[in-house]
Amino acid sequence: MKRKIIVGVIIVAVLGGGLIAVKIWQIKTMIAFGAAFVPPPATVATAAANEEVWQDILPAVGSVSPAQGVTIAPEIAGTVSEIAFESGATVNQGDLLVKLDTSSEDAQLRAAEAQVQLAKLNLARTRKLRADNTVSQSELDQADATLTQNEASADEIRAVIAKKTIRAPFAGRLGIRLVNLGEQLAVGKGIVSLQAPSPLFVDFSLPQQNLAQLQTGLKVSANCDSYPGTNFEGELTVISPDLDTVTRNVRLRARFENDDGRLRAGMFVRVKVELPGEKTVLVIPATAVLSAPYGDSVFVLEPQVNQGVTNLIVEQRFIRTGESRGDFISVETGLKPGERVATAGIFKLRNGMTVLENNAVAPDISLNPTPPNS
Repeated sequence: MKRKIIVGVIIVAVLGGGLIAVKIWQIKTMIAFGAAFVPPPATVATAAANEEVWQDILPAVGSVSPAQGVTIAPEIAGTVSEIAFESGATVNQGDLLVKLDTSSEDAQLRAAEAQVQLAKLNLARTRKLRADNTVSQSELDQADATLTQNEASADEIRAVIAKKTIRAPFAGRLGIRLVNLGEQLAVGKGIVSLQAPSPLFVDFSLPQQNLAQLQTGLKVSANCDSYPGTNFEGELTVISPDLDTVTRNVRLRARFENDDGRLRAGMFVRVKVELPGEKTVLVIPATAVLSAPYGDSVFVLEPQVNQGVTNLIVEQRFIRTGESRGDFISVETGLKPGERVATAGIFKLRNGMTVLENNAVAPDISLNPTPPNS
């Protein structure tokens, strides 16, 4: 019996030892495989750091305002009796827009004109009598004053009638009609918006640090999302003499001729003030920059020869960036002209990693990008 137990123990020990040996061999094999494993190279798009000449500019955002723009409204309350315009029409200065009912004023004017005519006859009669020394000088003066008073009353009624005949104060384009026939208008009730399409102003602000660089006559360009890829050209005409006490910004105004009428009052625009000087900058695509709390960096491609085979590896390098324009950003330190950087797929890279260069699907980059959804 004891012999059987001993044989059983020996068999279990041998089997256990064999299993342990197999597991040790498997683990060693896996460790060796892991040590020898080389991950496949990552595919990236690349671009070279190039030197370019950039015009010195001061970027800002602004709002378009009309040189002349007003909401037409009556000075005197009344009932609309005639509407002489259509919404969106173009009008000239002095064109009739709206007439208010003047039937009461017309009757008052006829009575006032009759009083004026009577006062003229009385004055002429009194002058003859005064020439014959039949009436006193005070009676002549009274007749003259009565005529003047009656003429003033008639002129006042004519002024009321004129104010109830509402005309375009300047040439321009009308907006949407806000009144209807028979409507009772209060003083100041809007009738229609009138905007002069040309010229237009663009109002914007810049920090006080730029004040010494500004002068009237500088070229100003503006663009907006309504017309992607289009730059409107204007001229800096006004530099405000005071600064905003909260933001310390100086208010500026540029004049745009807007002959084609595409700019509209109230539009949001991006503005660039072009300064006289130019500068040479080192630029790369903005997508090549990996931003982090501890600084901006790029992955520079470096050739590496291993057993006669040349591979590309990436070296993470910290840089200091400068001004951005369109899809590009300038680099002040950390890169040299001609060095190639990864521009797509950078989030999967790490320092020393092998990569493959493939620019077949790299997006187009431009100083004036026009995204399809803009």
